[in-house]
Amino acid sequence: QVQLVESGGGLVQAGGSLRLSCAASESISIYVMRWYRQAPGKQREFVAAITTDSRTNYADSVKGRFTISRDNAKNTIDLQMNSLKPEDTAVYYCYALRIPRDYWGQGAQVTVSS
Repeated sequence: QVQLVESGGGLVQAGGSLRLSCAASESISIYVMRWYRQAPGKQREFVAAITTDSRTNYADSVKGRFTISRDNAKNTIDLQMNSLKPEDTAVYYCYALRIPRDYWGQGAQVTVSS
């Protein structure tokens, strides 16, 4: 069972930056890693993904502003978030996938004030 712990959330003004990190309890080198987010009253949505060979994919709403990265040696993934908007306010979740198993972190709150 992989345990995922997010950190780095907080409150930032619109236009600012935050960096989220996700630390895994064991090696993530064989896992596709993703970030999702869930805003109040909305469904959880995909934000970004990084494959085992570090190919990346982003939701259109964050493309060009967010960057996902992984460090397999440290068992971590990061999400660098720039040019933040109030609509980016949400709980951000780290997710690990290697079919048939998947794991979620507990989430980190990101609040962007206007």
